[in-house]
Amino acid sequence: MSAKTQEAVADASHSSQSQALEDVVVRFAGDSGDGMQLTGSNFTEVTALFGNDLATFPDFPAEIRAPAGSTFGVSAFQIYFGSEDITTSGDAVDVLVAMNPAALTTNLETVVPGGLVIADAGAFNEKNLKKANYDSNPLEDGSLDAYRLLTIDIHSQVLAAVEEFELGHKAALRCKNMWTLGLVLWLFDREKDTTIENLQKKFAGKPEIANANIAALNAGHAYGETAELPTGVNVYKVPKAKVAPGTYRNVNGTQALAWGLIAGGQLADINLLFASYPITPASGLLHALAARKEFDVTTFQAEDEIAAVCAAIGASFAGSLGITSSAGPGIALKTEAISLAVSAELPLVVVNTQRGGPSTGLPTKTEQSDLLQAFYGRHGDTPLPVIASSSPSDCFEVAIEAVRLATKYMTPVMLLSDGYISNASEPWLIPDIKDFAAFPVEFHRDPEGFNPSLRDPDSLARVWAKPGTPGLEHRIGGIEKSYETGNISYDPDNHQLMTDTRQAKVAGISADIPQQEVALGENKGKLAVVGWGSTFGPIHQAVKRCRLEGLDVSHVHVRYLCPFPANLKALLSGFDKVLVPEMNTGQLVKILRSEFLIDAKGLNKVSGQPFKIREISNAIKAELA
Repeated sequence: MSAKTQEAVADASHSSQSQALEDVVVRFAGDSGDGMQLTGSNFTEVTALFGNDLATFPDFPAEIRAPAGSTFGVSAFQIYFGSEDITTSGDAVDVLVAMNPAALTTNLETVVPGGLVIADAGAFNEKNLKKANYDSNPLEDGSLDAYRLLTIDIHSQVLAAVEEFELGHKAALRCKNMWTLGLVLWLFDREKDTTIENLQKKFAGKPEIANANIAALNAGHAYGETAELPTGVNVYKVPKAKVAPGTYRNVNGTQALAWGLIAGGQLADINLLFASYPITPASGLLHALAARKEFDVTTFQAEDEIAAVCAAIGASFAGSLGITSSAGPGIALKTEAISLAVSAELPLVVVNTQRGGPSTGLPTKTEQSDLLQAFYGRHGDTPLPVIASSSPSDCFEVAIEAVRLATKYMTPVMLLSDGYISNASEPWLIPDIKDFAAFPVEFHRDPEGFNPSLRDPDSLARVWAKPGTPGLEHRIGGIEKSYETGNISYDPDNHQLMTDTRQAKVAGISADIPQQEVALGENKGKLAVVGWGSTFGPIHQAVKRCRLEGLDVSHVHVRYLCPFPANLKALLSGFDKVLVPEMNTGQLVKILRSEFLIDAKGLNKVSGQPFKIREISNAIKAELA
């Protein structure tokens, strides 16, 4: 197993031997109706409570309900956990749980040689084998000899375990994910109590369903304890991670982003209106915020994308902070209205949870291909700040910063996340909100000499006055306005001045954001690996491993993409080479080359899957060869 040298130690509590591991990657895979996401989530919670550091990768099929047993209907959940810092969901899989032939054929290539494959023999019938394009049963024909194979007829086992509850054949088989979870909990020496409590809570109104699932969970665990398992199938011991003291919880990017927006609203002392239209993978943000009305958040599900962004802009005009979100296709529909917000100089937070494209593309897969859209994807010269979150927990701070920039500079702010960050989870050290500096909004209240074009001389932000306030009545809009009065103006010189002012306002933000720091390594050297967004985890691990091998490489990760930190050019100029891994065809690398005239090189991946650590490690070694 990867970096996992391990001595077998006797464990008196188990009939088999146990094996000590520093880290391990487990992947659950089955039909979208097999409950793999629930299984993975429960195992993640138990692992987090145990004290391991971890990262997860829920891998959803694009079909809402693909035919059972089909390869394009496979749903998977991967978790990488260990006793050291974990920043990615892992590369090669050490333990694969395959609930049917389709899950096996679509995931087997990820398993390390000698890895453990747990297969539900009850699903490997002629019909399912044919759907997965198998000519013979791989559990019997020797094609899996390179792996340790644990074949169990889980169908039969779970039917026997829940027989007393008289659920019926179909309903009884729905418990097979809990039977499998019980076995895996035994395999990694994890307790069952938390999962049992979750089942009792989830099915509080259907105690017979809860009890059946608990019985299946216990039966799977007991099977591991009592069955005579094949040689090499051991209990795995993964020690607790050494982490900073404090209160932790497991969080995914959607949750952290919602809480960050709420925290930003509280720090700005302003009400929020979140308006959006459902789209994968961005819909979860609406769900998360709709449940938090006690924090001065109003949510609005609009009839379409354009209505959503216009409602958010209207809220900002009225004195709340408008927030809208979508994925790439929806952002495209919102662009005219975003340009209106730039022209009217109103604060607006636009969240883009990127997915595979173009068009409908790969709605449940991840990509970083909307960066150029964020920079340039509007008509006219419409500059706006662009920032990106790098991990699920980082979404909290990035959301606060988006609120700060939008309200201070009276501008739309584009916040880039992606499908991986949105759905992936990791332990999060819950911060003390008192550690964050407040930035309360100051509405203009003095009617003396008021007009809507008055500006702060430092930030260049125009004043924000609530319409309808006596003496502060005003109008704004998308037609060009006089720099002096705010009235409609078609004067050519004035348009030049307004265009330059909007550009200067955004450019000036570079003085109000942190200097760019090196995430890992030295401030100069032979190679800088520059990333943004969700590539943080694999880049960080790849650079870390290469540095342990003595290679001169550093990791630079950019949160502030427009404008760039003031020192970024000087920092990158201190390296002989610059490598930019991106899940697109090379967008940040184009911007860096054009902005800084540096000979940056791209490493591009557009498969809908995150980078593997080894892909970046190999590229680093090739650059330094």
